[in-house]
Amino acid sequence: MGLIHTVEPSDTDDVADASRDETLLLVTMVRLRQGPRGLQLDDQTCAGLARWAERFKGVVFCGLLMEGDAEDDTSVTWVDVDTLPDSNRLRFLALPFAYKVGAFSRAYRATRALLAEEVGKADRLCFTIGCIFGDWGAVGGLEAIRQGRKFAVWFDRVEYDVLRNTLHTMSFKRRFKERMTLPFMKIYHHYLVRRSSLGLFQGMDTFNAFAASSSNPACVYDVHTRREDFIAAADVMLKAAQVEAGVPLKITYVGRAAAMKGPEDWLRAIHDAVQAGVDLDATWLGDGPLLPQMRSMVDQLGLAGQVELVGYVGDRETVLDRLRQSHLFLFCHKTAESPRCLIEALVSGCPIVGYGAPYPQGLVEGEGGGAFSRMDDFDGLAALIVALDRDRKRLAGLVRDAAATGRKFDEATLYRKRAGLIAAHA
Repeated sequence: MGLIHTVEPSDTDDVADASRDETLLLVTMVRLRQGPRGLQLDDQTCAGLARWAERFKGVVFCGLLMEGDAEDDTSVTWVDVDTLPDSNRLRFLALPFAYKVGAFSRAYRATRALLAEEVGKADRLCFTIGCIFGDWGAVGGLEAIRQGRKFAVWFDRVEYDVLRNTLHTMSFKRRFKERMTLPFMKIYHHYLVRRSSLGLFQGMDTFNAFAASSSNPACVYDVHTRREDFIAAADVMLKAAQVEAGVPLKITYVGRAAAMKGPEDWLRAIHDAVQAGVDLDATWLGDGPLLPQMRSMVDQLGLAGQVELVGYVGDRETVLDRLRQSHLFLFCHKTAESPRCLIEALVSGCPIVGYGAPYPQGLVEGEGGGAFSRMDDFDGLAALIVALDRDRKRLAGLVRDAAATGRKFDEATLYRKRAGLIAAHA
């Protein structure tokens, strides 16, 4: 294994400047849709593409074309791609949405040929990988291997672990299919990592899973927070003072109400903390399949006076404002994923408190700003809330530490470093 990059090294700036004369091919699993005026993409991916366009002469972005509204997500803000800054240097290719075996088989030959042409033309290659069927990033990696090209792989999370931990929530038919393919997925993903010249792994959970297979692994963070999003120093001081004055705890979570986010554990931890005498107001921002179940649990546990389930909030500034006002970002993530919501909390001076895992612990390594219980231990998490409520000096310190840690997560800086890695190694 070659040099391990923890977070993102600073020695790539000169290479990143050189990359402005090169083209980059990105093959992703991000969804595109056909809008009334042409292709549309979600706002967060658009923000990232604008950053890539700053660093490369041209960017070819491959995404998955949604058919109709069948796969639409009400929590997505769609943007016309031709309105993006530097759109003249961006080219979009809509690949088939083909996660079913039959659809993938039918689309494979034509899509492989298209990717072969693009791989041959681009100066730099980066493929996002996450499954088997319908994963055109992985197919792009196979084509790069065939052509003898260097390439980067990007993993947002350890998909085979995520699937294994959520099998119990699936229908029998899908559970059977996933059980059969899981061993092959792990082998396939590690093969592509071994053959790549650069591994970009989001957060320490993902890094730890794949680093040993990579000749050049890097732990990176995909963020869309800017310096202007950082909580002001005066607001940090005010929040810390309020905490020390003993105000009721404001607890927030931002994310989907889905099994992998642990919403039931979240409510149980809050219930136990309330039963122990903690005066708190808790808010969950986000929709999802378990939101009706959460509402029933709130009633069953008698938490109507303490918990508000807001649903989806599309305005990003509203979300960040809520985080800046909150004293704890309480989370119960159950899988090896790398959610951006934890970074947004830190940027807002909101300590992250939840189930311990390499990703959240890696975020606060150094400056601090987090406290953790054992995984799946909502009783222990409740006890941690109680302890922080009773030790307000410690909690105020976590607020200050969270704000300091959050200043590391500046979109422009991190994209520049990542462009340098790709220019140097892929």
